[in-house]
Amino acid sequence: MKKTGIFYGSSSGTTQDIAQRIATQLGIGPADIYNVGDAPVGAVEPYELLILGTSTWGAGDLQDDWESFLPQLKKANLAGKVIALFGAGDSSSFSDTFCDGIGVIYKELKAAGGVFAGAVPVDGYTFDSSEAVIDGAFVGLPLDQENESELTDARISQWIEQLKAEGLAV
Repeated sequence: MKKTGIFYGSSSGTTQDIAQRIATQLGIGPADIYNVGDAPVGAVEPYELLILGTSTWGAGDLQDDWESFLPQLKKANLAGKVIALFGAGDSSSFSDTFCDGIGVIYKELKAAGGVFAGAVPVDGYTFDSSEAVIDGAFVGLPLDQENESELTDARISQWIEQLKAEGLAV
């Protein structure tokens, strides 16, 4: 298994909860889980796999803590690192900006030297538009705790199996 760190931004606790669920399924302890609101960007250095999570607010806005962390992360040396994204959104009330936050992180980091993994097909999701959809797939794992919380654990498990199949996790 690649040395894995989970970095998330969470305003209401939803993304933090999802980060914990992912960590539990991967067997990652608390020392490797970071809230970007109080983590230094240098904390990403020892990790080969970065799992980055955000919620989407309002009309497609990135979660607040990422606003200061992301520009610093963009300047960091991400060469040789694999990046997997997950996000929380509301596919009903904000169907036209569903999980845009992970699309923002993807677009900001795609030239920073890392390699992205864990794209998710749009099949099974109901939404109108998302900045997180590139070439017909989500750039990471989108989750809707507001309207589809009963699907979250299965979607996380399927995503982790995909990461394992890609040789990123055991």
